[in-house]
Amino acid sequence: MSKALRTTRHALAAAAVTTALALTLTACGSGSGSGSHHSSTPSSGMDHGGTPSSSASTSDMSDMPGMGTAVTGNGLAEAKDGYRMTSATTALAAGKASGYRFAITGPDGKPVTGFAVDQTRRMHFYAIRSDLTGFQHVHPAMAEDGTWTAPLAGLQPGAWRLYASFSPDGGPGRGKDFVLSRTVKVPGMAMSTPLAKASGTTTIDGYTITVKGEPMAGMAHQLTATVTKGGKPVTDLQPYLDTYAHLTAFHQGDLAFAHLHPETKVDGDHGGPALTFHAEFARSGNWRLFLQFQTAGRLHTAALTLHVG
Repeated sequence: MSKALRTTRHALAAAAVTTALALTLTACGSGSGSGSHHSSTPSSGMDHGGTPSSSASTSDMSDMPGMGTAVTGNGLAEAKDGYRMTSATTALAAGKASGYRFAITGPDGKPVTGFAVDQTRRMHFYAIRSDLTGFQHVHPAMAEDGTWTAPLAGLQPGAWRLYASFSPDGGPGRGKDFVLSRTVKVPGMAMSTPLAKASGTTTIDGYTITVKGEPMAGMAHQLTATVTKGGKPVTDLQPYLDTYAHLTAFHQGDLAFAHLHPETKVDGDHGGPALTFHAEFARSGNWRLFLQFQTAGRLHTAALTLHVG
């Protein structure tokens, strides 16, 4: 083989390695930014549902674009990009309504008091037990000093994870969506509930919810939820948080968080029967989905298990 040919082959091999490395770095990224869209306005409204919590690793793939929920990551960290969820509370009494007090501090270490409104609220707050039961979605009220109080219904004994979803209205985090979380213990004998098998259908309050789609971890997909009652299409869904349905999901095992963004346009009190969502799941495996929708002034919370490939 001539010297010139050997030199050409070496140059081509080096270029191929460089290109592969560049593609790998582009795919993995370095991650900065924040969150999963939600809403926030000091309010004390309450929405309930069902369970789990666990402390799990907060690094994993949360800093890799496309591998977390939106830009914020998986919601398992208490701090992100200089913003931190702080609280002196590490335990809550079992079976009693309680107010969980917390604050969001900024890069300067001071409590943040300016939050953007998203889906009619400045703060969305979620509670889930480690076995994915006991889901609650509430809207805390903020005091002038930046302290939030989330009104929680009685929690069952066990380990719980509490999530705060928000977007700063100023500072370096302005325009970014964050989901931060902390864990609390509820004393007593914890009775774990096995996770229901993956199924595309569930029933709540006489309504049947059917979810279709084939989501893959780390990729954007569309999910469609169809609402029927007595075998007939439901077309009287009312707006709830500026949408016809609010969909949140938690990963079995580590409780990674995902908020699925609604794509269906709201137009009066006649939503349904089909609702579409933009879905991005950080991990493969089973996710517990909680779909909240409203009819005749009543809020319904449907839960089902979805397997993500």
